[in-house]
Amino acid sequence: MSGIDPKTQTELEAAAFRRLVSHLKTRSDVQNIDLMNLAGFCRNCLANWYQDAAKVDGREISKDAAREFIYGEPYKDWQAKHQKEATVEQKARFEKAKPGEH
Repeated sequence: MSGIDPKTQTELEAAAFRRLVSHLKTRSDVQNIDLMNLAGFCRNCLANWYQDAAKVDGREISKDAAREFIYGEPYKDWQAKHQKEATVEQKARFEKAKPGEH
């Protein structure tokens, strides 16, 4: 991007990430398997990426803490409230797409 200094770019990227996380927190109706099937990533991927970014910065964040940041509550609680059993069609689409490691 021309005309934007690296600090500002980082701030804009961080703001966009926060907005994405906030949006996903309000859309608990959107299942992770649907995100994986349509976009190739899900909330768990975001939590993994968040954890990886912390590690690159020399910080340790547990998997549970990273997931709680992304989900807005402990993962087990979110699962109990919002996660539905994947349908046969969703599972078949997932197997066909074979989303890679993120």
